[in-house]
Amino acid sequence: MGDHGCSGNLPPGFVFSPTDEELVLHFLHRKASLSPGNPDIIPDLGLYPHDPWKLEGKALSSGNQWYYFSQVMEKQVTENGFWKPLDTEEPIFSSAGKKVGLKKYLVYCIGAEGVETSWMMQEYHLCNSKLSGTSYKRNKNLDCHQWILCRVYEREGSCIQSVGNTSDDDDGTELSCLDEMFLSMDDDLDDISFPN
Repeated sequence: MGDHGCSGNLPPGFVFSPTDEELVLHFLHRKASLSPGNPDIIPDLGLYPHDPWKLEGKALSSGNQWYYFSQVMEKQVTENGFWKPLDTEEPIFSSAGKKVGLKKYLVYCIGAEGVETSWMMQEYHLCNSKLSGTSYKRNKNLDCHQWILCRVYEREGSCIQSVGNTSDDDDGTELSCLDEMFLSMDDDLDDISFPN
């Protein structure tokens, strides 16, 4: 499949920045209908879900986003956590106004207790309807429920706070994950003496 690291099989200077419609019609539809993709740059990571920080070198990366195909799974449990679906779905329409897909949102949670992180996933699904109005030939083998296209990214500058975690000294400023970790270690640092 080649190196899908930084820019896949794209020539130097090109950036992979497709719209939702392009992801559904030009990539996911071709994958589901077993049509050859041109260029074939998004890898298939199959059934095994990966921790988001382990996607580098496995998925197509573009900036701080990673793209890959996966087969639809009931539960997406990884080595260190799981992807939790959010109750947010958006329809994807073609430029002709036809509904061609659906975008679902998930958040990555660490551990069995499900501590939410700043890692997000957008899953792209094909509609049940035959993609009428598109220029693609209908394919009897098209299985709209077998394949999804995933876009994974880390929200910058924030760790998700637990629901209901409000404090009186909150000034609306979000702390980075590292800032929160260092602040939690602050009590431990008081006991450490440093040389002058």
